[in-house]
Amino acid sequence: MSLEENKALCNRGAEAINRGDFDAIDEIYAPDNSQKLKEMLTEVRRAFPDFYGMNVIQIAEGDQVLNRTVLHGTHLGEFQGLTPTGKRVTVEALSIDRVVDGKIVESWSHVDLGELFQQQLKQAVAERERVEQELEVARSIQQASLPKEVPSLEGWQISPFYRPAREVGGDFYDFHPISEGRLGVVVGDATGKGVPAALVMSTTCGMLQAVSRALGSSSPGEVLEQVNETLLARVPANMFVTCFYCILEPQSRRLRYANAGHDLPYVRRLSGEAEELRARGMPLGLMPGMSYEEKEIVLDAGDAALFYSDGLVEAHDPEGEMFGFLRLRALVAEHGEERSLVDLLLDELHSFVGEGWEQEDDITLLTLQCSAT
Repeated sequence: MSLEENKALCNRGAEAINRGDFDAIDEIYAPDNSQKLKEMLTEVRRAFPDFYGMNVIQIAEGDQVLNRTVLHGTHLGEFQGLTPTGKRVTVEALSIDRVVDGKIVESWSHVDLGELFQQQLKQAVAERERVEQELEVARSIQQASLPKEVPSLEGWQISPFYRPAREVGGDFYDFHPISEGRLGVVVGDATGKGVPAALVMSTTCGMLQAVSRALGSSSPGEVLEQVNETLLARVPANMFVTCFYCILEPQSRRLRYANAGHDLPYVRRLSGEAEELRARGMPLGLMPGMSYEEKEIVLDAGDAALFYSDGLVEAHDPEGEMFGFLRLRALVAEHGEERSLVDLLLDELHSFVGEGWEQEDDITLLTLQCSAT
């Protein structure tokens, strides 16, 4: 065959590839070469269903033809580890075909995937920017929902601590001034991360504020019941909120409380005991018609109550061990008056997780302490 005939054969092969015509490919290419080409074409078509190419330059010498080909297609499927972008791409390829007795018996090719990699990089950057924007929105929602000031009560010390994880969760705490000098205190956690968790958390905070003001009662269980019914219609079916709500009467030092599935708070007595504040109740937003058990304790001078979120107890050390409830309760019991309980717990947490720890969830701590004098 002449050089021009060899080039024409290569062009016919390119056209057969564009059509996905396996019969024509078998006719133009030698069997081994044909099989490899069809396997390659099947992979390319999965990723680029509208794939086609055109030889723009051909140089023939002896039994070989050099083709410079421009390829087009829309990236709709994974290709060589590159996730689909949905974008139209144009790439260039160089190939050498060897023609013997009217068949293309060998083919070698190199495809410049630079544009594909560029698109992948742009998509990754855009996705990272979108995630960062969502995280910033979530942080803003969460910060706006947290109290700006800590109430000042004679004879009491209230110390909140909140540290969000990079991927913001749904932690919250709040204070509700109620009639007759009483104070409502709430600590909770909405399931999930990011904007959805922040929105549910913000909604719950607003409902708790509104219901506690409207009722003006000394019944934390009643507050949780009404918030649960209202929240059911306003949160996605796969989300819920755990919440511990208590009402403090500063003069009598009585603390009435109810719990909607939240981690059990502890009360450290001046004697060195650490008591759990247990009360039955389902998380908010899960089921209608829930009732919440109420209990009451009296805090003596020097006693302190600790409310917290699961970001503390579920923190892991480098070996995968959790900080855990037993460790927390022991630390609460051992706590002395020389330093704050919050500072002690944070120092113990940092020692436990070690250097380079990446915080997995929000951490909220709140102590309510009756002055010793």
